[in-house]
Amino acid sequence: MIVGRVVGKIVSTRKYTKLNGYKFLLIQPLNDNSQKTFVAADELGAGEGEIVLVANGSMVKHGLTKDAPIDSLVVGIVDNEINL
Repeated sequence: MIVGRVVGKIVSTRKYTKLNGYKFLLIQPLNDNSQKTFVAADELGAGEGEIVLVANGSMVKHGLTKDAPIDSLVVGIVDNEINL
């Protein structure tokens, strides 16, 4: 699980039909400075500047509402940050 900030979006005029209904967001990881920005699919409606939880790899299939070739998926939008 990665905690990241939405820093942009990807717009695609054509895509694989099983990807219809998903937005594609650019995510900047917050919990690892060595990781670069990556793309994650989103159905929750996260917007630019929001902090999100992203699942990667084989765990993504548990969060999908339909079968699709997705490797990173926004699974939560963070309401409040608490620094412990």
